[in-house]
Amino acid sequence: MIFRAVEDADLIRQAARGSVEAYNLLVSRWEKRVYNYLLRITANREDALDLTQDVFLKAYQNLRRLDNHERFAPWLYRIAHNEAYSMFRKRRPEVDVDELEPEGTEMGITVGGSSVFPIELSLAVGSALERLSPEQREAVVLKIYQGFKFEEMSEILECPVSTVKSRLYTALELLKLELAPIKARGLS
Repeated sequence: MIFRAVEDADLIRQAARGSVEAYNLLVSRWEKRVYNYLLRITANREDALDLTQDVFLKAYQNLRRLDNHERFAPWLYRIAHNEAYSMFRKRRPEVDVDELEPEGTEMGITVGGSSVFPIELSLAVGSALERLSPEQREAVVLKIYQGFKFEEMSEILECPVSTVKSRLYTALELLKLELAPIKARGLS
């Protein structure tokens, strides 16, 4: 038997006609990516899990409104973006988005008494990302971690492509400075 991978567009059409099985396949294909996106935006595992469930529930409820099935990914990430920022607005009195600390940054992992470099690098990158503005951080996450094209990012963020590029390139310059070795910054 020859296995043919079912394309997202086919699953979307089936799910829009009421196929729960097709929608479950879509969820299984996309939930890890959406969760990782939300985790990087919220810096909180529980929030990312809750928001991921909310995103897929809203997507299911509104799937029939999606006109172009080829635009599923940007549409889904726009829902995720909206859900995350809705949560931030609700919590504003309690927590400022810029003050969120990524989980796990306070712990280092050692093996045999010596630090493991990739973990240190990952923590440094996570910490540097947290120092960016929420808009810059989201641009980096969408482009670098999620692999979206500028036009798709523009659709997700609802701003012009030039604004997306400006946010991304400014963020990358700040990250480059932040992550540059101390010696390269002129400090020794």
